[in-house]
Amino acid sequence: MNVPNMLTMSRFVMIPLFLALYFNDHSVTALLVVLLAGLTDLLDGYIARRSGQITTTGIMLDPLADKLMMLSVIAALLVGGEIPWAAAILMAIREVGMIASSAFFHFRGMKTVPANVFGKVTTAVYYLAIMLLFLDQPGGVAVLWCAVVLSFLTTGVYLMKFRNLNQAS
Repeated sequence: MNVPNMLTMSRFVMIPLFLALYFNDHSVTALLVVLLAGLTDLLDGYIARRSGQITTTGIMLDPLADKLMMLSVIAALLVGGEIPWAAAILMAIREVGMIASSAFFHFRGMKTVPANVFGKVTTAVYYLAIMLLFLDQPGGVAVLWCAVVLSFLTTGVYLMKFRNLNQAS
């Protein structure tokens, strides 16, 4: 197993750690785990591309780790009463839909769309919202709603690119 894949796998381990910390009233430490997961996400992609260590395993597990971490954060914030049900439901629908569709199309031999600037901006806005919410700062829910809207717009961009990529090949 290469370094990028080990970093990806570490994010799966961080999910129960995050949940244990959050639900035992260590929200700032839980936030640090989420931020560390985000850092490993940046690092694994950078290292994989820079060193030519891109693998099919990494291509599949990296977004899965990200989406499962996000679902865990959504669930924690919802149970903690920090975010509205509507936002949590929309976020969960998108994340689960992305996981299911990625697996469905991958196992049908279709090409996947690599991350692009829209996805990266969406992720950055989600992280900003999460930080504001965890640190009990004003505007967290408003930023979260911006991230939700942006995530659905980004999904539309991905779907168009996916269709174009798979029609061309």
